[in-house]
Amino acid sequence: MITADLLKRIPLFAGIPDDERASLAARAADVRLNADEWLILEGQTPSFFALLEGRLSVEKNIAGRDQQLTVFEAGDYFGEVPLLLASPAVASVRAIEASRVARLDPLDFHDLISHCRVLNGEIMKTMAQRVSSLQQIVVDTPMAAATLIGRQSDVACLELREFLARNRVTFAWRDLDDPDGIERLVCDEILASSDAAATEFADVTLPLVILNDGRRLEAPTPRDLADALGLQTVPLHNEYDVVIVGGGPAGLGAAVYGASEGLRTLLVERTACGGQAGTSSRIENYLGFPGGLSGDDLSGKARQQALKFNAELLVARSVVAIDPGDAITPEDAAHTVVLDDGTRLTTKAVILANGVQWRTLDTPGVNRLTGHGVYYGAAGTEAFAVRGCRVYLIGGGNSAGQAAMRLSDYAESVTMLVRGPSLAASMSQYLINQLATKANVTIETHAEVLAAEGSSRLEALQIATGPSRRRERRESDALFVFIGAHAETAWLPPNVIRDQWGYVCTGRDVMDLLEEREAGTWPLERDPYLLETSVPGIFSAGDVRHGSIKRVASSVGEGSMAIAFVHQYLADINEALLADRVAG
Repeated sequence: MITADLLKRIPLFAGIPDDERASLAARAADVRLNADEWLILEGQTPSFFALLEGRLSVEKNIAGRDQQLTVFEAGDYFGEVPLLLASPAVASVRAIEASRVARLDPLDFHDLISHCRVLNGEIMKTMAQRVSSLQQIVVDTPMAAATLIGRQSDVACLELREFLARNRVTFAWRDLDDPDGIERLVCDEILASSDAAATEFADVTLPLVILNDGRRLEAPTPRDLADALGLQTVPLHNEYDVVIVGGGPAGLGAAVYGASEGLRTLLVERTACGGQAGTSSRIENYLGFPGGLSGDDLSGKARQQALKFNAELLVARSVVAIDPGDAITPEDAAHTVVLDDGTRLTTKAVILANGVQWRTLDTPGVNRLTGHGVYYGAAGTEAFAVRGCRVYLIGGGNSAGQAAMRLSDYAESVTMLVRGPSLAASMSQYLINQLATKANVTIETHAEVLAAEGSSRLEALQIATGPSRRRERRESDALFVFIGAHAETAWLPPNVIRDQWGYVCTGRDVMDLLEEREAGTWPLERDPYLLETSVPGIFSAGDVRHGSIKRVASSVGEGSMAIAFVHQYLADINEALLADRVAG
C-alpha cells in the first residue's frame, strides 16, 4: 500500500503539505514489478508514475528498431507527456530489476496539477525538457535502416521492397532508372556525383542493399536480408509445445494466446507477420478501432504483443513437411516439423494457419508481365509508384476495394473491373460508400480482362464489357489482380484430410469425410475437437480451414480458440501417459 511517507521519497512530492500527500497516497496504486517485466507499452493508455524502488528502462521503437531513451532511478516521476498531450503512451517502460512504482490514474493526475501550482510548474518544465530530448533523438536517428538500390522494373527489387515494408523495416528506395533516384544517391553520399552512377554499379549485381553500418548485400535473398537486419530466422530450441505455421491474423492470435499461457511457442512465416491482411490499407470494421486501422498497424501491434510474451517469430522461413506422431502411443505422439533448410523440430501440437495465396489470372500476357506492371495484391510499396498512372483492378471484394482507395490517392485514375452485376454481394457496404466519394475511381460491372499487352512492361489491356461483351483496347500503366485465393496445402501429409479445393477439414467435417471417402479411421475414442484436423494434435485456423469465415476478426478468434483446444489435447496426452505409468 502506498503511504504518504513513501511518497516523500519522490522529490516532486517531498515539499507539499502532509494532507495533500496523504490524499495522493490514498489514490495511488502500488505496482510491483519483477526484472524484465513491462510497466507500460508504447501505444497503451497512459498513467502518471513515480518510481519508489528499483530501476526502469525507457524504450521506444524508432525507425523500426527499439532504442533505450533513458533509465529512471528511484525518485523519478514520468508519464506526464502523453497525459498532457492527450495521446497514448509514447514509449515503453520495462523493469531492469525488481521495482516498485506508485501509479496515478489520468483523472487523479489532472486533479493534482490543477490544484497545486508548484507541482504544475515543475511537471510542465520536465515535460518540455523530455519533449525536446525526444525530438532530438528522432532527428539524430537515421530513419532508414537500409537503402535499396535497383530498378523499378526488376522483379527482385519488387520482392525486396515488399519484404522490407511488410516487416516494418524503414528503407530508402533508389531507382537507377529515375534521375531523381540517382540524385538522391548523391545526397545520401553513396555516389560522388550523378555521372558516377554507371561506373559505380557496373560490376554490382542488383538489387543492392546498403545497411546503416556500411555493409553491402548484392542481390540478397529475403532470408539473407532478414539475417543482416537482425530478424529472427533460426529457432532457439529443438522442441516446442506448439508450432504455428503462418503469421497472419490466425497465426498471430495463436502465438499471443499460446505464449501468454505458458506454452513454448514458435511461429514460422515465409514472408512477414500479418499475412494478406497485413497489406490492407484500411480496416474500418475491426472491433475496438472506431477510426479504423491499417493491416500493417494491426499486424505490427500483434507481433509486438507476441514477442512480449516470448513467442518466437521466424520470418523468411517455411515449413515444408510435417511427420505426424503416433496418437495411439502417448510416448510417440509428438509431431516433427521440417523447415525449408531441413531443420527438424519436435512439437507436441501444430496449428496450420498458413492462409491462402492469390489465385493467378490465366489470361494471355499476364504471366509474362507479372512484376512489370501486373501485380497480385497491392502492397503499400507500389502505391507511390503509380502516381499519375492509369490503374486497373480486377476484383470486387474488400481487398480490391481497400486497394482502390489507397491507389486513388496517387493514380490519375483507378478503374475496378467486376465480373458480376454489382459490388453488393462481395464487398462491405462501408467500403462501397467510400469508393463512391472518390472522383477518380470508376467501377465497371460485367467486365473481364481478355489480354495484357506490352513489350517490357504493361502498356494496354483488352477488356470485354457489358452483357454484350463488347471488346475494346485500353491503355493502362498498372493492373492489380484480386480474383480470390486458393489454399496451398499439397505439402501436408496425406492423412490430413482436405476438401476438393485443398482447404483443411476440422472437427465434424473430418468425421463426415472419413465416412464418405472411407479414407481411414479416426484413431481415438473421442471425436476431433472443433478446430482439430484428421490427425490428433494438428489443428487448423483462419482462411486455410474449410468453412472458415474470411474475416480478420474471425481468424484472430480461431487462432485463440485453437490454443484452447491445444490445452485440451495436451491434457489428454498427459492423462494417458499417467495412466500408462500407473498400469506399468
